[in-house]
Amino acid sequence: MRDWLLYIITVLIWGSTWLAIEFQLGQVNEVVSLFYRFAISALCMWGFVVWRQLPMRFKLVDHSFFILLAIGNFGLNYLLLYWAQGSLSSAMASIAFSFMLILNMINTRLFFAKPIAFKSYIGAALGVAGIVSLFWDELGTADLSSNTLVGLALALAGTFVASLGNMVSIRNSNRAIGVLEGNAWGMLYSSVLLGAYIAFSPLSFVAQADTSYWLSLLYLSVFGTVIAFACYFSLLKNIGPERASYIIVLFPIVAVVLSTLFEGFTWQINTFIGFGLICAGNLLVLAPKKLLNKYSSVLQTKQAHSN
Repeated sequence: MRDWLLYIITVLIWGSTWLAIEFQLGQVNEVVSLFYRFAISALCMWGFVVWRQLPMRFKLVDHSFFILLAIGNFGLNYLLLYWAQGSLSSAMASIAFSFMLILNMINTRLFFAKPIAFKSYIGAALGVAGIVSLFWDELGTADLSSNTLVGLALALAGTFVASLGNMVSIRNSNRAIGVLEGNAWGMLYSSVLLGAYIAFSPLSFVAQADTSYWLSLLYLSVFGTVIAFACYFSLLKNIGPERASYIIVLFPIVAVVLSTLFEGFTWQINTFIGFGLICAGNLLVLAPKKLLNKYSSVLQTKQAHSN
């Protein structure tokens, strides 16, 4: 599948999952909801890889990384983000999650010794300034126990965990482990770990919820997990984490539009400023070096003519 099509599919799906998650909250415990989500996803993935007769036997060390993938991309990250959306709108949570672009680049440097360009530091500063601007009202009027600040902290923590999961996916690809095979094992381990937690806790596997809950669960399981992660991890493998992370710039736009239409999200001046700073920081990080050099030379030429 062409990379541009993988981009479009991932952006549209992940941009809409933030709204779908809203229908998962308040009716069923978040851990139980995630267990259902990844159990359904694992069944879909394993049915597909068995049908395709893909090789599913791997070394023990690879299984340890499949477990880390389960925790980073199919478990703890989502639990933190589900908790965050208990205090944040889907738009706010998705914008905070866009900060993963910066985290991906930093973690790529730490784990794979990839140099970080100076523009990345500027982009990171813009991203942090955007987050502060976005939550300026809450930061100025609330104390550290504020639900909004707690939601922001949870969203950023979930984003960091997800970034670590991305690094595991890159490691697996570098070891010639297919995206579908790695995802199938990761989703299976996620459902097993979540199921074990539920079994040894006061929680129950029984869930009573309305139709909107079950429809959103199916959408998140099949589209938001199986299809979107297959597309995204394929992009990580094909074009690298820097360019693939451009998705993170785009899907908050979809989430904000949907939140405005269905949740009554109201844009304030600080929202425009924060969103703009985050996007500017992300785009600066991803801008090709040749383009930046060309833009710099154009500015220098204009200044020379003006003088």
